[in-house]
Amino acid sequence: MAVYTWNGYTEKGKDTKGMVDALSLREAKLKLRSQGIFVKSISEEIAADTARLWDISLKELFGKIGSEDITVMTRQLSTLIAAAIPLVDALNALYEQTDSTVLKKTIAQVRDSVNEGSSFADALSQHKRTFPDLYVNMVRSGEVSGALDIVLLRLAEFMEGQHRLRSKIVAAMIYPILLFCVCSVVLIYLLTSIVPKVITIFESMNQVLPLPTRMLIALSDFFITAWWIVLLACISIIYAIVRWKRTESGSMKFDRIKMKIPLYGSVYKKISVARFARTLGTLLASGVPILESLSIVASVVQNKVMESAVEDSIAEVMDGSSIAAPLKKSGEFPPILIHMISVGEKSGKLEDMLLRVADAYEEEVETSVAGLTSVLEPFMILIMGVSVAFVVISILFPMLQISQIIR
Repeated sequence: MAVYTWNGYTEKGKDTKGMVDALSLREAKLKLRSQGIFVKSISEEIAADTARLWDISLKELFGKIGSEDITVMTRQLSTLIAAAIPLVDALNALYEQTDSTVLKKTIAQVRDSVNEGSSFADALSQHKRTFPDLYVNMVRSGEVSGALDIVLLRLAEFMEGQHRLRSKIVAAMIYPILLFCVCSVVLIYLLTSIVPKVITIFESMNQVLPLPTRMLIALSDFFITAWWIVLLACISIIYAIVRWKRTESGSMKFDRIKMKIPLYGSVYKKISVARFARTLGTLLASGVPILESLSIVASVVQNKVMESAVEDSIAEVMDGSSIAAPLKKSGEFPPILIHMISVGEKSGKLEDMLLRVADAYEEEVETSVAGLTSVLEPFMILIMGVSVAFVVISILFPMLQISQIIR
């Protein structure tokens, strides 16, 4: 199906423009005419700009539209709807505002679906790669309750909070990862380029070399002659882990192992708890039914252990149980979360309690990540120092022997 860019005017004589998808140029014109639009000019978007076609293909192949673009679009749409602008006109304004070609195409398709009589949520659900279940269900609840602008604003704030937390974690981990990469490159360079040249001199002396030097020679020879074995082993291990993770039992065990890793495990669990509380609280505050909210949370918590616990709790909630009881029985959630949920259910302020827990755990995550990086940085420096010191000592020992022989 091709995408066409058009210019025209409405039945009231107002100039308008946009994009429409159709099987042919004739079908595109008929589609626009049925919407009360008189076309002045129309051209196929893909044929018009080869460079943009390449851009679209790359983005479709390597990932969906960026979350930042969706967040900005959601906040702008909330502002437009709050100003009593009709949904189709608001989508037209977003189409003209957006720079991303892929997002522009998506907005045009959503707008056309709404024009043809679909609800906004149903139109969004046709683009699951861009708008996940969480987004679609919150929009649906906003449409039903008549508070779409408020729900969209809440959704934008939720997405901004998730992006902000993720950015802080990534930023905190950049330095340790960069230090590790530099350390690895320096060591490999020493072992493959510098050490062999120095060792050649020692071997010509026909002397018994010290143990550290012999170990260094063996390590250097291994990296020079068998580097492909190391590379192949690494690729094989990564491939095996990825295949294992794709199985139900493998993904469950992998996440459970991650939760038990010293230092990292506690941070990973806090991130999962914060995501659970934030998502559930946001859904409930937006009017999404409790069972539907739990199903969505199970799919976005990104922790198979907690996902299984949430899925098991849904059946008990359907039978009339509270949310806190099955979650407590699973043993996978911290006591403070269970207590806050229990209090929220009794007081009727469950969403407020969940959002408070999310705030507290997100602050703990930031503190924990800062503490983790403060431990990793000196540890990586120590590893690098010890490694370089080993290379230096292994070279100095034979040099001392040579100087003694000369004397």
